[in-house]
Amino acid sequence: MASREQFSSNIGFVMAAAGSAIGLGNIWGFPTQTASNGGAAFVLAYFVLAFCLAYPALMAELIIGRHARANVVTALRGISTGPVTYKLGSFVGYYGVIVASLILSFYAIIAGWMLAYLLESVATMLGWAEAGSWLTEFGFERNLLFMAVFMILTMAIIAKGVAAGIEKWSTRLMPMLLVLLLVLIVYVLMQEGAAEGLRVYLLPDISQISPSLIVSAMGQAFFSLSLGVGTMLIYGSYLREKESLPKLGAAVTLMDVGIAFIAGLLIIPAIYVAKQYGADIFTDSGDLIAGPDLIFRVLPVLFDSMGGVGLWVAFAFFLLMSIASLTSSISMLEVPVSLAAEETSASRIQATLLIGSAIFIFATVILLNFDSLFGFVIDLTTVYSQPLLGVVMCLFVGWIWHRNNLLQEIRKGHADIENTLFWKIWPAYIKFFCPVLILTAFIQNVI
Repeated sequence: MASREQFSSNIGFVMAAAGSAIGLGNIWGFPTQTASNGGAAFVLAYFVLAFCLAYPALMAELIIGRHARANVVTALRGISTGPVTYKLGSFVGYYGVIVASLILSFYAIIAGWMLAYLLESVATMLGWAEAGSWLTEFGFERNLLFMAVFMILTMAIIAKGVAAGIEKWSTRLMPMLLVLLLVLIVYVLMQEGAAEGLRVYLLPDISQISPSLIVSAMGQAFFSLSLGVGTMLIYGSYLREKESLPKLGAAVTLMDVGIAFIAGLLIIPAIYVAKQYGADIFTDSGDLIAGPDLIFRVLPVLFDSMGGVGLWVAFAFFLLMSIASLTSSISMLEVPVSLAAEETSASRIQATLLIGSAIFIFATVILLNFDSLFGFVIDLTTVYSQPLLGVVMCLFVGWIWHRNNLLQEIRKGHADIENTLFWKIWPAYIKFFCPVLILTAFIQNVI
């Protein structure tokens, strides 16, 4: 077997991991969930759960990954201690690969929407009214075409490997994303109606916090950090031994949460700015509108109100969303590709083409049965599967993997880890509190 690739630098890993974490989960999913779940109350719950549950689970994946230097299935098998845990590791690993593939199937559809709206702004600038109208219609042909284009872009990057593909493009695309996001926020906050949106976003009503809100916030935290499906485990397997895992994990979590918060500063006030221009932003029951097409129902009204400059703002926004989509999709495709490339005779290019094509076919099935499958796949993967898979990752690190082996792995990049607050808290936390808190939230939601 060829030697395993590695990220060439600390910043390369942070940009790649942040690119995985910072995508539609933050800029599309987080504002949509916020609008659906009580505004600032959801934001508060998300912040607490991101640091109390998502960060410890992220550390579990990074540590397993760097220790095993392998795909998620081989990694979990490698730290198993007997036939039962070996089978459990195999099942969890394969299920994680399936979940990652399912996420990418609906993710590619949404990303295709972003590409279509990006081109619509260009078509309008060129005076191609008929083409612009077709690009904004949610028809099957349009959705299929741009979903295919997005999958081809994702596959092209993954086929090039870690340093030349994932790291190279993440370090280029992430700074562009951040700059575009900040410019748009400054513009929106200067508009009439933005202050009302800020109040909804920043002033929580604690009475709105419920078990269902907590489960949604927990699922969002795991989805936005790409946890439970082995993405961060695989990225950890490409890390050099001299890197401090607790510091890198903290950097990725802080960046992810920060970008989610900043994205909310753009989308939620923008909804209320659009209200000033005639957009209907409330449902019949008086709740803020939400749903997967939230930004496509509200933001075009805002862009149209800007006159000629609105086309350029629309172009910048959907370019940002397309970049965010791509940096996350490459991490999701890496999960099944790494398994196939390491466990079969297929090359990376062959594995990428085969698996990417299979995901494209399933995404087409979702498009053909959109009303029944789209929301179901999102809930199955992000709300339920990712947190529960995160529980199993915590159990493997806390109960199955020997504590001394765990310590030795973290010591490689942090020699004095035993004297830090992290080591005094995290092992017990990952062993007891994370699984209990996650399972309790699910049980309370069911009851």
